Amino acid sequence: MTILITGGAGFIGANFVLDWLAQSSELLINLDKLTYAGNLETLSSLQDDARHVFAQGDIADTELVASLLVKHQPRAVINFAAESHVDRSIHSPEDFIQTNIVGTFRLLEAVRHHWSALPDQGKADFRFLHVSTDEVYGSLSAGEPAFTETHAYEPNSPYSASKAASDHLVRAYHHTYGLPVLTTNCSNNYGPYHFPEKLIPLMIVNALAGKPLPVYGDGMQVRDWLYVKDHCSAIRRVLEAGTLGQTYNVGGWNEKPNLEIVHTVCALLDELRPKADGRRYATQITSVKDRPGHDRRYAIDASKIERELGWKPAETFESGIRKTVQWYLDHPEWVAHVQSGAYREWVQTQYAAA
Repeated sequence: MTILITGGAGFIGANFVLDWLAQSSELLINLDKLTYAGNLETLSSLQDDARHVFAQGDIADTELVASLLVKHQPRAVINFAAESHVDRSIHSPEDFIQTNIVGTFRLLEAVRHHWSALPDQGKADFRFLHVSTDEVYGSLSAGEPAFTETHAYEPNSPYSASKAASDHLVRAYHHTYGLPVLTTNCSNNYGPYHFPEKLIPLMIVNALAGKPLPVYGDGMQVRDWLYVKDHCSAIRRVLEAGTLGQTYNVGGWNEKPNLEIVHTVCALLDELRPKADGRRYATQITSVKDRPGHDRRYAIDASKIERELGWKPAETFESGIRKTVQWYLDHPEWVAHVQSGAYREWVQTQYAAA
């Protein structure tokens, strides 16, 4: 028995790989392009583990994907591979079109041809699980109900538009060709091994370095926060028991404004790593110019996956954020290694003071 993971050296993908192999003896093939956010150091504990087979490559490389499918005959493909940072999509949208749309299309084509040649039982057992985002649904006002699986797609950034297109392709391959697909749309993930350009790890890393903590605009943009290991357990459950062709929203039931998140991180650092001079980390918070088209609020209604599959998050935000801050305090070498010169240049460009 084998599964194929794409994007398994990124934040969510790598956490999934580690969690999967912590509880399964099944062979796992990990295909990752190793862009700036792909980090094999995250998977260093698997270096001598025969259950983990790493292949460097692009999901848009049809020949490579086809060869992996033929060689390893996976019973499932889980697609984590994506360009995923909204700010980067505003500056370099073409990368997102190529990976999230063209790449997903070519991956689907390779998988479809492989699946169509399987014997009847192999076809029936096969699954293609596509991991997506709540950002495809657009933005909510303060009083609107949370996103459900039937909410209209209204993407507002090149990133979310490219993910919306990939979701539509996955749906089309199920309805047109019968490909046995499943889709998950998750809220904002946080946790160990998060590349420090996203809000929570950026705040932790900058705070410890004595740098400004940049907050867009008034900081009252609301997100639903999902601990990454809870997300991994949800994906395992959908793969195991999800209804073919269906979408499952995965959220943490933790709606919080960005500014509150930053203050929570600062308070935890005050407790766990107090400054020698006694000053509070919150004094480093700095307001910067808001980004173009910044969605005001996301919120996930995750009642379908709980009702139909019995899944709900194990972590509260309070327990998850404490574990996250402690992880970064305990792994300074990982943070140091991931912070290349190119990363520092990016942060300097992106978060210029207003």
